[in-house]
Amino acid sequence: MSTIKFTDGSIQFRLRIITSLLTQRPILITNIRSTSLTSPGLSTSEASFLHLIDKITNGSKIEINTTGTQLKFHPGILLGSSASSTNGMMMYEHTCEGGRSIGWFFEGILPLLPFGKEGFSIVFYGITDGKSLEDPSIDYFQYTLPPILSRFGISSDDLDYNFSIKILNRGGCPDGGGKVKISCPIINSSSSPNSKSLHSIDWTDEGKIKRIRGYAISCRMNPTSSARLAHATKGLCLKLLPDVWIHTDVHSASNKKNVGGGCGPNPSLGVCLYTQSTTDVILCAETSLDINIKKNNKRQLPEDLGQYGAALLLQEVQKGGVVDTAQQTLVLLWMCLTSEDVSRVRLGTLSPYTIQSLRLFKLMFGVEYKVRCEDDTKTVLLSCLGTGYRNLARAST
Repeated sequence: MSTIKFTDGSIQFRLRIITSLLTQRPILITNIRSTSLTSPGLSTSEASFLHLIDKITNGSKIEINTTGTQLKFHPGILLGSSASSTNGMMMYEHTCEGGRSIGWFFEGILPLLPFGKEGFSIVFYGITDGKSLEDPSIDYFQYTLPPILSRFGISSDDLDYNFSIKILNRGGCPDGGGKVKISCPIINSSSSPNSKSLHSIDWTDEGKIKRIRGYAISCRMNPTSSARLAHATKGLCLKLLPDVWIHTDVHSASNKKNVGGGCGPNPSLGVCLYTQSTTDVILCAETSLDINIKKNNKRQLPEDLGQYGAALLLQEVQKGGVVDTAQQTLVLLWMCLTSEDVSRVRLGTLSPYTIQSLRLFKLMFGVEYKVRCEDDTKTVLLSCLGTGYRNLARAST
């Protein structure tokens, strides 16, 4: 099969690797930071991500030139593992390097997980908190993923294969120290073995917002900081609806309820909020405090962070759609892989990353989306015909 060439460097690096694996088409990426004088070539986090891909696949070939500015990737076969596996396979472990959070690595491989030979069980080590300004936190996926997985038919009655995220230890940036175990089932792992495709979706009803929930999370900080953060967040949300609960989650090195201690060596403070509608649509937003940044020569207060987090959540609600901005690409990618039927989804304002992803999906899968803007709701309705992609890696039963 001919190699797909990309000459614009590391743009959409993870997504290009993922689509290469799904389509089994080799890719060539050139000019990776070729003009940089200080750090040309692949970054440490990108190299670590390739190492993770090599772990969870069999037969993948990764060729990097001496300067690191060119990558040739030959996709292999996606494997899978589970703690309950009877064939001796152990769960995967990966240390997230390069200063990116665990959420960045998990977000990268997430589109692949339903297509493994078995359900996936992976333990990540690294940063869990303090990077939400750049990367999605692991808490974000806890709230937003279950309804998406359910819509596409990625669920199981087997408790060992249910989707779950367990934060065993928290770790702030830059030194990390966090530990997270993630389990994800494969497509219809409890259904007929002949049904190996994602379900087509017709997801257009946003519903009305009925409640707001969230957590104010602090590590190695004064416990009153998370309380002040939660109070400020609730203050803004309560002006709009009465059903608001913001819980505090305080971690310290002496907190023995967490495996391996309470948290890593660095302090962190953040808030993760989500709304739930009458049609079970979840919209989520988060923010965190960078203790190294001052605003107007003053440290940012927990009250400022709380109001900013609530404002981000209200901005997501204003945009509309059945998923928030960060999950647009995942939903559109899985729509390409559904059974050979039309899928529809209602989204808010499309992000530049999402628009670029649509071009990539057309190149790799040959799928074009019908896009219709609705002026009355200020949302975008996208539809496409699924490719009938099947989970060929799944073991026969």
